[in-house]
Amino acid sequence: MKKYIDTGKKDTRSGFGVGLVEAGRADSRVVAMTADLKPSLKMGDFAKEFPDRFVECGIAEANMVGVASGLALTGLIPFCGSFAEFITGRVYDQIRQEVAYGHTNVKLASSHAGITLGEDGATHQTMEDIALMRALPGMTVLVPCDFNQTKQATIAAAKFEGPVYLRFGRPSVPNFTDPDEPFEIGKVYNLNPGKDVTLIAMGHLVWEALQAAEALEAEGISAEVLNVATVKPLDEKAILESVAKTGCAVVAEEHNAYGGLGEAVAGILAANRPAPVEFINGRDQFGQSGTPAELMAAYGLDAAHIAEAARKAIARK
Repeated sequence: MKKYIDTGKKDTRSGFGVGLVEAGRADSRVVAMTADLKPSLKMGDFAKEFPDRFVECGIAEANMVGVASGLALTGLIPFCGSFAEFITGRVYDQIRQEVAYGHTNVKLASSHAGITLGEDGATHQTMEDIALMRALPGMTVLVPCDFNQTKQATIAAAKFEGPVYLRFGRPSVPNFTDPDEPFEIGKVYNLNPGKDVTLIAMGHLVWEALQAAEALEAEGISAEVLNVATVKPLDEKAILESVAKTGCAVVAEEHNAYGGLGEAVAGILAANRPAPVEFINGRDQFGQSGTPAELMAAYGLDAAHIAEAARKAIARK
């Protein structure tokens, strides 16, 4: 299989910060705002370089999204930055009515997503955000896997016309994708061809899927690894072609069992090509306090559990 090298662990929120500055340099219409979380969202460099294009909205996410929608209607490209729990849970009505229904060109920059937020605990860890955003008509949902891809996804979001939900995280994770590869919205990235099982993952779980594929290869099992960096619109063709070849799949995501990538993939397969599928996710439960590594292990969101799920899926063929 193709070997991927961790070039040094970095947090994906820093990839957003670097990408935001590059997007701002490329297009003077790009503006940024946050809800009292500039350091956490790594938006400081943008604010320093473009002080007249940065707005500190205070702890008022609903107001921030309303302001962003108004700015978008004037032709600007606003990025709203906050924690994933706050920018979805606190602001759903404004996002639905002013961003999605109005189809305004607002980019929702969602950091500290999933249980890898860590010690802050369940009140700050959202495992339901993708379900909320996927359900909104016209909302594009991006979940890049590492620093490099988050940077490129941010640049791509700025160029894309329409509402975007961009999800990234707090912890330092392996950085392994090509730093110069442009991000293509709507594309599934095939990281490793295989013939026995398809491992479908997003975000932090992509690296774990690659590690699972290595472990399976040692057992003589050939695993195809798909990086679903765009959850909506989903590249159905790539998923169907892969599962047609392998005959079974595992879907791994740092999200609740309901409404996320797993159910999206299951729906595609049920409608077009029924096949055995196993699911790695946070199940139907909230997060809890702990280090990111402790929580990923406790919830079974790691390479060992993905590999075990792959064995179960193959046995069901």
